[in-house]
Amino acid sequence: MNLCLDVGNTQIYGGLFEGETLKLRFRRVTERIASSDELGLFFKQVIRENGLDPDSVSSLGYCSVVPDINHSMGNASRHYFGLEPFSLKAGVKTGLKIRYKNPQEVGPDRIADAVGAVARYPGENILIVDFGTATTVEAVNASREYLGGAIVPGLRTSMSALEKATASLPKVEILKPEAVCGRSTVESIQSGLYWGHLGTIREILTHFRKDCFGGKASRVIATGGFAGLYADAGLFSAIHPDLVLEGVRIAMEMNP
Repeated sequence: MNLCLDVGNTQIYGGLFEGETLKLRFRRVTERIASSDELGLFFKQVIRENGLDPDSVSSLGYCSVVPDINHSMGNASRHYFGLEPFSLKAGVKTGLKIRYKNPQEVGPDRIADAVGAVARYPGENILIVDFGTATTVEAVNASREYLGGAIVPGLRTSMSALEKATASLPKVEILKPEAVCGRSTVESIQSGLYWGHLGTIREILTHFRKDCFGGKASRVIATGGFAGLYADAGLFSAIHPDLVLEGVRIAMEMNP
């Protein structure tokens, strides 16, 4: 089985694949000072506690936007699974043509999103919205060219910035409010977060369709932790919460 990991700024999102089937999903808070022992023991335990065999892991791959943890990730793979890990980053085989001015700047998670999307929808123009610590929008054309994207603060990041920068505004649960016009401070913040983010993404997608694809048809897909919050917003043709993990798995198979 293939153990695939998405190391984000807030969480490590992991999945265990048997072939193309995702058998297990799990999450762990990202700790930049986590040791290889902490990570390795956690990965083995979470696999075992879900009724699967850690010894069945035959490959381990990850994409990481947290450089401080990469050394520990590599050692955890070697010491606890006996495997040389695969790290998805610019320069490895992905089947994509990166059109960034400097391809090395493209985040590994964004590459994984694009690899996963192209595998699902070959020959199509694709826009990918990933709702994470940052919300990213990416454009990949029908010729597998990664054209670039946009990055805005994510929902939780926006909420934290608002709470830290003000004297009396609280943290709130991030959800779709019942009404756009909040009748309490909490409801007003929730409304601003939800509708403000939706408006931002809608506007970006409008311009991407025109600027990247000349108004031609494009498939818009969503992924990431808050993607489900906008499932009924009418923006997306599909939601694939495991797109990054799928991209890591596919890229790992392309780089044996």
